[in-house]
Amino acid sequence: MAKRTEGKEDQEKLTGTGKAAGRRSAAKGVTPDASVPPEMPGEQPVPKPRATRSRANTAEPMAPATGEAVPVKRGRPRKSPGTEQVIPPVALPEAPPVAATVAAAEAKPQEERNVYYDVSRLTEFDIYLFREGKHFTLYEKLGSHPMEHAGSQGTYFAVWAPNAEQVSVMGDFNHWNRESHPLQVREDHSGIWEGFIPDVKAGMLYKYHIKSRYHLYHVEKSDPFAFAREMPPQTASIICDMKYTWNDEAWLQNRKQLIGKSQPFSVYELHVGSWRRKPEDNNRPLAYRELAEVLPAYVKEMGFTHVEFMPVMYHPFNGSWGYQVTGYFAAASLYGSPQDLMHLIDALHQEGIGVILDWVPSHFPTDEHGLAYFDGTHLYEHADPRKGYHPDWNSYIFNYGRNEVRSFLISNALFWLDRYHADGLRVDAVASMLYLDYSRKHGEWIPNEQGGRENLEAISFIKDFNEAVHERFPDVQTIAEESTAWPAVTGDVEHGGLGFNMKWMMGWMHDTLSYFSTDPIYRRYHQGDITFSMIYAFSERYMLPLSHDEVVHGKGSLIRKMPGDEWQRFANLRALYAYMYAHPGGKLMFMGGEFAQTSEWNHDSSLDWHLLQYNNHAGVQQLMRELNHLYRQETSLYERSFDSSGFEWVDIADTHNSVISFLRKGNSPQDHLLVVCNLTPGTHEHYRIGVPENGSWEEILNTDDSRFGGSNVLNSGPLQTVAEPYHGRNYSLELTLPPMAVVYFKYRPGTGIADTTNAIG
Repeated sequence: MAKRTEGKEDQEKLTGTGKAAGRRSAAKGVTPDASVPPEMPGEQPVPKPRATRSRANTAEPMAPATGEAVPVKRGRPRKSPGTEQVIPPVALPEAPPVAATVAAAEAKPQEERNVYYDVSRLTEFDIYLFREGKHFTLYEKLGSHPMEHAGSQGTYFAVWAPNAEQVSVMGDFNHWNRESHPLQVREDHSGIWEGFIPDVKAGMLYKYHIKSRYHLYHVEKSDPFAFAREMPPQTASIICDMKYTWNDEAWLQNRKQLIGKSQPFSVYELHVGSWRRKPEDNNRPLAYRELAEVLPAYVKEMGFTHVEFMPVMYHPFNGSWGYQVTGYFAAASLYGSPQDLMHLIDALHQEGIGVILDWVPSHFPTDEHGLAYFDGTHLYEHADPRKGYHPDWNSYIFNYGRNEVRSFLISNALFWLDRYHADGLRVDAVASMLYLDYSRKHGEWIPNEQGGRENLEAISFIKDFNEAVHERFPDVQTIAEESTAWPAVTGDVEHGGLGFNMKWMMGWMHDTLSYFSTDPIYRRYHQGDITFSMIYAFSERYMLPLSHDEVVHGKGSLIRKMPGDEWQRFANLRALYAYMYAHPGGKLMFMGGEFAQTSEWNHDSSLDWHLLQYNNHAGVQQLMRELNHLYRQETSLYERSFDSSGFEWVDIADTHNSVISFLRKGNSPQDHLLVVCNLTPGTHEHYRIGVPENGSWEEILNTDDSRFGGSNVLNSGPLQTVAEPYHGRNYSLELTLPPMAVVYFKYRPGTGIADTTNAIG
């Protein structure tokens, strides 16, 4: 069978693997039939990739299928998971003019309404940028902002709801009254409602009560731009002062100095709620500030360069792991306040550790309080379910062709880089955005205007996102979780690429785990699994992921994937990690993998830290610690990581012994490393390897070292080259290959028996 560009097997096939099961549970009990909007009458035209203008009053007007008023509870709803209801919409006629929608509110005197309309944070230029999809700091304009007006302290509110008849602010300051504090729609047809309410202060709760123009539909919505939310299952927004005094200036300055320079990239992926828990306190997760006391020191000691947090944006259901976001601008309140999260990131920066945040622009849940069906129409999501509904995750897909939605999403990305000082964004589920037929059967999707399966609007949005990020924050990284062979994911936008800094190498992950899960006796027939990745390793700037997706949904932990008895399983895992760190590309390790967590990851439980009392687990942790520090120290492991000149095969033909060997090259020959992998349990003595340089080679890492739990078969002292050609090279070494192990050798020039005649550059 012909091999794929991205690995021998289908990686993350377009069938909803990965986070699908976790995300399905986030639908809160809503069945797929209840969530899927019915087919629209006829096919809607597909917008061009970049609309030049978006009219505020042309959102597809949709309403409940019954045409009857939808009853809603009075006062602030107190819902728990499983109670959200999705309203199935159908098409309706064109909306009436905006000017006729606020007569009831304007009938009251201003002093009686206690809302001031003579103040705005929005200029005409703001509205222009918003409509063009080019306003990237909307979080400074929309939402709730404490301020002073007319000599009174209060809060300015602004929300986009172009198909609303009335929008009111309800909260604990007015006993959740839906009528007492109406906002006023702007006269510029932007669909933005705004107003200033005195004596409403930071810390108060609120929601928007929205009456739609259609079929008397009305609903209570959380603020899409709220900086804070109640703790789940409550969903009210919180007026929030975002002031925080940062202490990471040295980190940010150093980050700027590294622009364009090669640097090691070793990422520790972490789920805040399950890294470590408090069993003595009802097994609760650590809060942000509690994490700040222990996490930076641990990550620094382990040698990782970055932490990647699974989504820390507000999500009402923990079982979604954060990938079902309803509060895009709010930190997950289960672990503390926005300032608490800032403190955690600040603490990591002060220890020299970067922070990457998972970001989810690919879909959003159907929860009634969130973005879905926001003003009685499909405002944020695409109206046609063939483009606007995600069958795998029971969620809605953003309308990337609507300029106001693009402004919302790109503003959100920049918000986390600006206000939270994040050093990068890992963009989730990019493949689902790129393809119109992603996880869809024939007849369940519509082609683009060119007749193809590519989502031209999403592609245009992704390019805009990357350009906006790199223009404003050239020293941060954007990383794509993209599982297909889409070309130039990390290519420059001006040359037709998507503009990401790195892409997860899903093909490497699938092929490598398949190989290491195979019994060693059969590995001679599968050597191509572990060598195939080098065919395409430099087609993109790759990161090698061993992520949370590989240790959930019945897949078991990494150590449980390894074959053989206990000794062989641990030796296999150590060899896997050393091979990974020697392979070109950035590295990502999910928490628990660094000490061989035995149980499958459970988001409701702590990692099994008690395992470190056992030598095998402590040995794996020690190996990971040394690999990370060696990765930082040896420039050949990262200097040419995205360039084919940094890698050279020595031998991949010894399939009988399941041995492979290769060179990692730095900018100087003195930095070169020789890596030899013996991937069976047998020891090989007097094993000859061809090398291109005369001199000596010193063993600097051996996964069979007893310090890591191995059998301690080592190569002591520098090994001298001999003038015996081998593997097409003028010199060779005689090695001892330990069982099921990977060994690194460092080149030491000028100490061999002959002059150098075939130097490597």
